[in-house]
Amino acid sequence: MAIRFHVEPRDVPSLAAARRLGVSEEDFTAMLPKLIERGFPRPDETTGNFDLHAIDEWCTRRNPELFLTATEKARDARAVVGDRLIRLRNG
Repeated sequence: MAIRFHVEPRDVPSLAAARRLGVSEEDFTAMLPKLIERGFPRPDETTGNFDLHAIDEWCTRRNPELFLTATEKARDARAVVGDRLIRLRNG
């Protein structure tokens, strides 16, 4: 008796890479040269597939302010809330 389980591939064809970006495969193919110029991960040279983890990391790097990392330092609350407190006091 064989045990079967679902395997989610990490490397995917261009259609799945396009879906990850929310565009059609046709649009993805047209945009790919510009995306690669901007650091988008290249497809594997043997399979032609794209690494979903690398795509996700690229998307995160595009908008670093949306994601906190362990290397970021906490800011001094006094520097952040000073103006807010003044505005609250002055109503």
